[in-house]
Amino acid sequence: MRNLLLAGVAAVLIVPTAASAQSNIEGRVGKLESEMRAVQRKVFPGGANQYVQPEITAPQTQTPVTGVPATSALADLSARVTSLEEQLTTLTGQVEQSGYRTRQLQDQFDAYKRATDARLKALESGPAPIAPAGQSTPLDTSGDGAATTTRPGRTPAAVVASGDTATGTPAAATAAVDKPSTGDPAEDAYLYGYRLWTAKRYAEAETQLKKVVADYPKSRRASFAQNLLGRSYLDSGKPSLASMAFYENYKKFPDGERAPDSLLYLGQALTKLNKPADACKVYDELSDVYGAKISASMKTQIEAGRSAAKCK
Repeated sequence: MRNLLLAGVAAVLIVPTAASAQSNIEGRVGKLESEMRAVQRKVFPGGANQYVQPEITAPQTQTPVTGVPATSALADLSARVTSLEEQLTTLTGQVEQSGYRTRQLQDQFDAYKRATDARLKALESGPAPIAPAGQSTPLDTSGDGAATTTRPGRTPAAVVASGDTATGTPAAATAAVDKPSTGDPAEDAYLYGYRLWTAKRYAEAETQLKKVVADYPKSRRASFAQNLLGRSYLDSGKPSLASMAFYENYKKFPDGERAPDSLLYLGQALTKLNKPADACKVYDELSDVYGAKISASMKTQIEAGRSAAKCK
């Protein structure tokens, strides 16, 4: 009788405990379901009938033939709920990382779009005018004097191209420069390029002077044209291109009439490119190679160039 009573009391005590544990499990499961639905809405915004199949399934255990189960059904359910909570935490972290990377990509794309729009606007508005970098120092141009002669009753080409306000377009200004006709094609081609340079139509002058060098490399005017090409680059603020043109004249036409001038201008271009040591070497080369041919005015300009480059 006493044993029966104790068994009844134990049963009464076990039932509420089991009921309490079951209620705790149900609460955790309900919380998991609500959090999982929130994650589903985050992963599939606006999706219909889309659901991620759970990766956790009930462990398959062999049914023992005899004996008592190793764990109770309540313990198995609790372990599964704990595993689900851990998986949900991991999935939530992955979703947050994905959202962060997406925001980073969007920020990078917006920055790229702004930079591209700015470049396109700059291209549409045209290149900014290049400020003059200082025109090349004039030398003795007695050999070029024929380029400035004009026909009686005609306005000088340089004045027409640079001072006529009626022809405001570059094409009109270029068309106003007279083309010479001396009967010598090489001379005419060079003089036309010289007139374009005098009129400050540098782009057109450069094209014409390149054509002279290419078409008449044996003419004495080839050295003049190559040297004047470098001066055009220098006057239009392109010392790098100018230095290459001057060096090309010295290399291709070392005996040309304008080879010494090209070395002098090469020193000026290198000084503008912040290469004073190279400029000093060029001035030394000029004095060594053409010392007997250098005029007094050129010697003065060499000294000025050496002073600007701070040569020793």
